[in-house]
Amino acid sequence: MSASETKVDYVAVAKKVAETVAKNAIATDEKGQFPTESIKALRESGLLGLTIPTANGGMGLGKTAAVAVLTILAEQCASTAMIYLMHLSGVEGVLTAPATGAFHGGRRGEVLAAAASGKKLLTLAFSEVGSRSHFWAPVSSCTKKGDEFVLNGKKSFATAANNADGYLVSSQGSAGKGVNVFYVDKGHKGFSSTGAFTGLGMRGNDSGPMELKDCSVSGKDLITADGEGFGYMLGILPMFLSGNAAVSVGIMKAASEATAAHLKKSKFEHLPGADKTPTGLMDLLNLRARFAEMNVTTAVHEAFVEKAAAKVDAGAADAFLAVMQAKAAAAEAAIKVTDLAMRTCGGAAFNKSIGLERNFRDSRAAAVMAPTTDALYEFISKSLLGMPLF
Repeated sequence: MSASETKVDYVAVAKKVAETVAKNAIATDEKGQFPTESIKALRESGLLGLTIPTANGGMGLGKTAAVAVLTILAEQCASTAMIYLMHLSGVEGVLTAPATGAFHGGRRGEVLAAAASGKKLLTLAFSEVGSRSHFWAPVSSCTKKGDEFVLNGKKSFATAANNADGYLVSSQGSAGKGVNVFYVDKGHKGFSSTGAFTGLGMRGNDSGPMELKDCSVSGKDLITADGEGFGYMLGILPMFLSGNAAVSVGIMKAASEATAAHLKKSKFEHLPGADKTPTGLMDLLNLRARFAEMNVTTAVHEAFVEKAAAKVDAGAADAFLAVMQAKAAAAEAAIKVTDLAMRTCGGAAFNKSIGLERNFRDSRAAAVMAPTTDALYEFISKSLLGMPLF
């Protein structure tokens, strides 16, 4: 099968899943409920294995494919797309487990095969109450007891907290220094969700708090050497950052499509034109200009995100810089585009009748999602100036 045929396949599959996602999007947002049917469609489609090697039952594709699928899903439901992004990030963490660790030679293959078959939805449990958006600096404690590690701490946000099947969980190293990352299955004793998500946007992504309370984890599930997980965590970022940017692009595309539909159908019936037909909103120059700006901004960032993802797939030296730039830029652009959409469509956009209100709220998440835009600007400037990031 050629590369082009492979691309048609996963794009077609994603568009088919997006039909189910679209049917559930409004209820997911209004009720703040986990999109169970949409995730079921993803499980059955094989897309949970998009980036998993074919040897483990997956499709064996890279970041370019991931951003394409995420954009398609986010156009319909940002909550579903975010859940899928965190799954792909979890998969990335399992894929990149150091070959010298016990996890790599044991559980890694089992987890990948289960994810590829749709049986395991993965996520990350990195962000903590004590270190806020500095997810790379966990304060959860870790004590070594024989062949096991006992974890205690509080996670502030874990997407799909109540619904994931497997979690990558961070803590301090057992000596109180460095970082550990463990793989933990759903229902593991001592690791539980402690609340529901009540966010402004992405209301169905189940990004709730979790707690580690005397949680004993086997040394076989320690993904890296004790205390050496910091660099490993950063290695998951290219997937997360490029994927997060793709979600922002999907939101922008959805807002542009909704705006176009509103401009085409809405009329000033009391203002007939020269041909005696009502003047349409799309006849107004200022509204067309705003819509054009939305469209151009969306197209620019879609191309930028695709280029950044391609750099990661190609192993380019500046790939990490590119995905940091892409996430920061797309997050801010989504806020701009959805704001323009609201202004272009006026009062009709302020309620839920044309769908823009959801896009407007969902677009706000990326800028404050770790690494935040402010944090990324700091990392980008340091990278460009040749300074250490940490």
